[in-house]
Parts: sequence; structure tokens; C-alpha cells
Amino acid sequence: MGMGDVAMREPVVAGRFYPGTKAEIDGALARMFGGTPPPARSAVGVVLPHAGWMYSGNLAARTLATVEVPPRVVIFCPNHTGRGARVAVSMAPHWRTPSGDVPVDRGLGAVLLDELAADPVRGAEADESAHAREHAIEVLVPLLVARQPQLHIVPVVLASLAPGECRKVAAALVRAWARLGLVAGSDVMVVASSDMNHFEDEVETRRRDKLALDALATGDADRLLDTVDGHDISMCGARPVATLLACAEQLGAAAPQLVGYTTSAAVTGDTERVVGYAGAIVASV
Repeated sequence: MGMGDVAMREPVVAGRFYPGTKAEIDGALARMFGGTPPPARSAVGVVLPHAGWMYSGNLAARTLATVEVPPRVVIFCPNHTGRGARVAVSMAPHWRTPSGDVPVDRGLGAVLLDELAADPVRGAEADESAHAREHAIEVLVPLLVARQPQLHIVPVVLASLAPGECRKVAAALVRAWARLGLVAGSDVMVVASSDMNHFEDEVETRRRDKLALDALATGDADRLLDTVDGHDISMCGARPVATLLACAEQLGAAAPQLVGYTTSAAVTGDTERVVGYAGAIVASV
């Protein structure tokens, strides 16, 4: 199948994780991004939570409001569905949302796949099946468009990669940017889509998430994965975040900065079965 034969990616969680109509989305975005945003800076990437907007949309928006979103964004997310390739690059022409179609930068996607083939990561390929039912990128796309109307995305689902594989994906991405003359921060950035620990009580969730966030703050991808895996922290997007950290390290970027942290209990009042959410930025050099 050639690139021209790939179907548009249709929304699957509109009306559930976020509003289902353009008017409702525009209203929600106005509320979430309301007021004058603070002075923004360029960033190699950001960590954004991907739950329903009622739970983590405000934190995702607050995080995005601190950075300039460039015209190209590579979005790494975990694989919640178990479907598709281990490193699944979407080459659909557009991702449809209720508020409009967002183009995929298939040129950058093709160069990324070429670089992934040069230093192979097992199961890295153009694949739509991993994206077909996956929510963790879709929920962020309207938020990104609100900050960058000319947005082009490269959606990538990552399975449970080994630390060395995360570094290989990061290196391939940095090489792809270099081949295309793209400057991190001004031309392109990474979004790592992740929630934090899942379904412990509030106290335990915060304890485990502090361990992960302390590791994140070091900027060390291996330390993050060692901490998450070693302490059994169910941070679903640990691999996407580690890949962002590895990119930043190769580019000599600053250490990550936490923008905010919250849990689902702040919305539901349920402190027995809680999910944590964090927003963080990795500023450009």
C-alpha cells in the first residue's frame, strides 16, 4: 500500500474523552486557554497527560501555554490497545477531529522511518492499526491546534520498548530532523503523551508519582525507566517520555521542569482509585 492509499484517521473518542462538536470544542478550549498566556518559550518537547479533558485537559492546556508550539509536532504515545507495530508511525494524510482535519507531516514521517531502518528497532514501520482505537494522541490534537493553527503532526505509538530501543528511536528522530534542516524548538518539537500511576489510592498514587517525577527531573531516560519499572509504577507513557528525554539529551537541552501535577480525585472526589497526571516541559538550549 502506497502513502496515497492510506485512509484518513477518524476520531474514536470524540464526544467521550473530549467534546464531540466544533462549537463545544471551541468553548472548552477558550475556557482552558482563557486569559492572556504567560510569555512562552521554545521547547524540545513537553509531557502532556491524555485522560479525558474533564480530568487532565486543564493541566495539558496550562503546560502547552508555557511554550511556543512549532508547525511540526512529533507525538509519542503508549500502546493501550495491544494492536499494531512496536513503533507505529501513522502515515494517514490527515487526522480528523470534530473541529477540522489536521495534516500529517508524511515527509518527516518517511524520513523518520528511513532512519529507524538505518539502525533498526524491531517492529518499526508505517502502521495505522496501532492508532485506529488509541486515544492518547487524539485527545491532545485539538489542544495543539489551538496553540498552532498551522500544525502538522507525526503520530507514533510506542510499545513496551527496552531503554536502548527508546534511545534508538530518539537518535533516529534527531537524525531525521537534521536531514530536513529542522531546528528543535522553532521548527519542530516532541510531545510525550502519558498519564502517571493508575488505580492506587491517593496517598500511594502521589508517593509513586513523586518517585517517577523526581527521576524525570534529572533528564535521564534510563533513570526514569529504572524507577518506573523497579517500583512498579503504572506510568503508561514512560517509554514516550524516556524517548523525549533521550532526544533532549542528544540535543543538549535543559533538564525538564514540572509545570503541574494533579490526580483524578480532584475531579471525582474518589480517593480510593486514583490516576495521576503531570505536565512538564523540556526547554530548548
